[in-house]
Amino acid sequence: MVTLVVAVIGIFFAGSIIFLIRRDKLHVKHGLGWMLLALSLVLICLVPMFIDWLASHVDISYPPILAVMLVFVGIGIKLLNVDIEQSKIELRHQRTVQRLAILEAELLDIKNQSERSPKFDDQEESSK
Repeated sequence: MVTLVVAVIGIFFAGSIIFLIRRDKLHVKHGLGWMLLALSLVLICLVPMFIDWLASHVDISYPPILAVMLVFVGIGIKLLNVDIEQSKIELRHQRTVQRLAILEAELLDIKNQSERSPKFDDQEESSK
């Protein structure tokens, strides 16, 4: 009964991910990772013999611990991926702010130079 409940939770989770992707609340690239985790949860619950077989091959005496460990590793990898993406976004933001500051300084220099230089029309009138 527990495996059925966990499988239903996994299916509900996968459905929620699809709903969020369709509503543009979650980017497809991020949703695929969560979808993989949800489907692996469903697979582990519906085919518990696979975990038993894998646990016996890696010398784990209590197979449910392997399932829990795999879920934690999957979530850890997904969270690491999120942190990497967040770092890329912050770096891009910082560089964009720096470029904007450089452009503003250049624009201010151009404005100051144009105010200091005499007007072309004034030069023509004074030469006549």
